[in-house]
Amino acid sequence: MRPMLDYDFMRTAFAASGIVALTAGIVGYFLVLRGQSFAGHALSHVGFTGATGAALFGLSPLAGLISATLLAGIGMGALGVDRASRDVAIGMVLALALGLGMMFLHFFTAYATVATALLFGNVLAVSARDEIVLAVLGAVALGTLAVISRPLLFVSLQPELAEAKGVSLRLYAVLFLAIVALATALAAEVVGVLLVFTLLIGPAAAAMRWTQHIGSGIALSAALALGEAWGGLVIAYETDWPASFAITLLSVTAYGLAHITLPARVKRGA
Repeated sequence: MRPMLDYDFMRTAFAASGIVALTAGIVGYFLVLRGQSFAGHALSHVGFTGATGAALFGLSPLAGLISATLLAGIGMGALGVDRASRDVAIGMVLALALGLGMMFLHFFTAYATVATALLFGNVLAVSARDEIVLAVLGAVALGTLAVISRPLLFVSLQPELAEAKGVSLRLYAVLFLAIVALATALAAEVVGVLLVFTLLIGPAAAAMRWTQHIGSGIALSAALALGEAWGGLVIAYETDWPASFAITLLSVTAYGLAHITLPARVKRGA
């Protein structure tokens, strides 16, 4: 058997999954910190609707995925600022997306293979052109997040004080959910829309249980996401399991270990 990295498609898969994992791990930390995990779940379903709709009209599924998640993310951020209105806004956008998705799937039966790839992902099928698109989108998402990170942390941790000082909660809600939309679209390319939580939520949730410091938590979340993505590819290559399943298995394992080891860490800290 040839070494794994002798294959062009494996090198592309490692590069693409690395880009996606780093983006999802960092953005996901802020998403969990703000208590908006439901938004990532909703945006993944919105992305599927956009991708199937685009494919139905002969357009690029990736372009439809990105466009739909961006529009939905901006809409969610504009409609919901506080937690109560935020959940209602996300629920309404999700309901509309699922309704449209059902309609598109009704006419999408001739493209069952494409639909399956959208649902569960296929990182081994990512092309060199897709890799460039993912790199650009990842850079845009992380660059924008770096610019707004300080005020975003302020409005996330102390929203009342931030509002009293004149900081626009709605503006940063819109900007952040636009970033989440890009990260969701990227993650869907690797693990599919049904398993977006694998890279967007799992590593961040585990990192938060292992460390309370924001800087080290972000770094650990990114490292976990990268390790899970690359580890999943190695497992898939050695076992012929689906890569999405292997990545998900590692993500769930890391989160489970975080729960098991937490009592010992708390005890030592005490």
